[in-house]
Amino acid sequence: VQLQASGGGLVQAGGSLRLSCAASRRTFSNNAVGWFRQAPGKERDFVAAISWNSDSTIYADSVKGRFTISRDKNMVYLQMNSLNPEDTAGYYCATSFRASAGRSASAYAYWGQGTQVTVSS
Repeated sequence: VQLQASGGGLVQAGGSLRLSCAASRRTFSNNAVGWFRQAPGKERDFVAAISWNSDSTIYADSVKGRFTISRDKNMVYLQMNSLNPEDTAGYYCATSFRASAGRSASAYAYWGQGTQVTVSS
């Protein structure tokens, strides 16, 4: 199973980025997908997750109202608006063992390699 995250880059505060996560449809079709992020020297934190059928989405409080997770076939997206320097991190997508969206990294089976997001002030 391979997950490919892309779309990271350098952006000024207040700007936007759209991250993408690609995998085989078999990998995604019956499973929730989540995004996590990890800044240097910090633990990996939950960002957002979407259920297998897109009926449910959940967000970390720090990104609620600014980030939107969505999915379409074998792609999952993370639209990030109003970025600030605290959003700087490596962003990772992962598929869950479950169909429902969850916040715990332990519920996620497969992880992509990550894409770096850097927000300058």
